[in-house]
Amino acid sequence: MPKPEIHVFICNQTRPDGHPRGSCGASGAGQITQMFSEEVAKRNLFTQVAVTVTGCLGPCDCGPNVLVYPGSYLYIRVKPEDVNRIVEQHIMGGEPVQELLAPAELW
Repeated sequence: MPKPEIHVFICNQTRPDGHPRGSCGASGAGQITQMFSEEVAKRNLFTQVAVTVTGCLGPCDCGPNVLVYPGSYLYIRVKPEDVNRIVEQHIMGGEPVQELLAPAELW
């Protein structure tokens, strides 16, 4: 695999039901991961973008969380309808989707 220009980390941490911190896995992270992988494939970005499942990124009650490097941009509460926009606007266009980013007190 060539060295990616952009790395997308998607938290898939799962905790037991009722855990006080919640978890990205319980918030739909699996679907978000699949959608990012499909968007990268559809746009033939395999050599530029790596999509990686990861454990906890911190703000568990704000999941699913998606971290994009370079730049350390943390997207919170990512919904399926947000994935295409993050890929188009941020990953391909270089402009982070401001309204989906974690506030400074979280990240």
